[in-house]
Amino acid sequence: MSKAQQAIKATYFSIIGNTCLAIIKGLAGFFGNSYALIADAIESTTDIFASLLVLFGIKYSNRPADENHPYGHGRAEPLITFLVVGFLITSATVIAYESIKNIQTPHDLPKSWTLIVLGAIIIWKEYSFQLVMKRSIETNSSSLKADAWHHRSDAITSVAAFIGITIALVLGKGYESADDWAALFASCFILYNSYLIFRPALSEIMDEHLYDDLIRHIRAVAVRVEGITDTEKCFIRKSGMKYHVDLHAVVNAEITVKQGHQLAHKLKDTLRKEIPELGHVLIHIEPDDE
Repeated sequence: MSKAQQAIKATYFSIIGNTCLAIIKGLAGFFGNSYALIADAIESTTDIFASLLVLFGIKYSNRPADENHPYGHGRAEPLITFLVVGFLITSATVIAYESIKNIQTPHDLPKSWTLIVLGAIIIWKEYSFQLVMKRSIETNSSSLKADAWHHRSDAITSVAAFIGITIALVLGKGYESADDWAALFASCFILYNSYLIFRPALSEIMDEHLYDDLIRHIRAVAVRVEGITDTEKCFIRKSGMKYHVDLHAVVNAEITVKQGHQLAHKLKDTLRKEIPELGHVLIHIEPDDE
């Protein structure tokens, strides 16, 4: 199974899981008299649309290079990530607004059975986070990483709801709004997670220097190629699930232009074979100083 197929499979898992949870949370929150659960349902609903965006982004970013996009379509991934962050910020704002409104409005205590629902949700969402995050690392997908953090933020929202409802039930009358305060806290955490997701995607768009380990690997592979005596500049840009490389390779100054050309092709082919996640590789030949 290719990296793209793994990422797409993980995204379908997110869409199905979030749809089921949004329904369960909404019903449990309504009948269990818990706004924290309703807020959780709102967050899961936005997760569904966010996961659909991620699915589109992964499929589009893996389209092959064409005349208008010689480096491929990988930059669609961080753009989709920005949209996903927008969904997160929107859901956090709605949750915060409704929480503040409910804190100011007297209401009944949540039902005790909602804790059972929340406990199951927390376990499932943490499992979902671990699974999708693992796939995002395996596939180098920034948008899939954002999708994973959706699961983690959902789990944190549920934990906050669990704590709030527990406080309300244990302390009783006068503490009915504890789960609303929990939802408000969760909205702040979602905003913080939004920044954590946004920052790496921005770095990808801006071609920020972040890949020292990969550069060391590239240099180590390069000098093993017969005829390559050293390497100089090495620049890396991430685009979707691939890394595009510009590498200056040092060769004997006495060889012919044709031999240098052949060495450049040999080095390029070796790098792409040894490091499959590399995409476009541009080799610039430099003569040694001897």
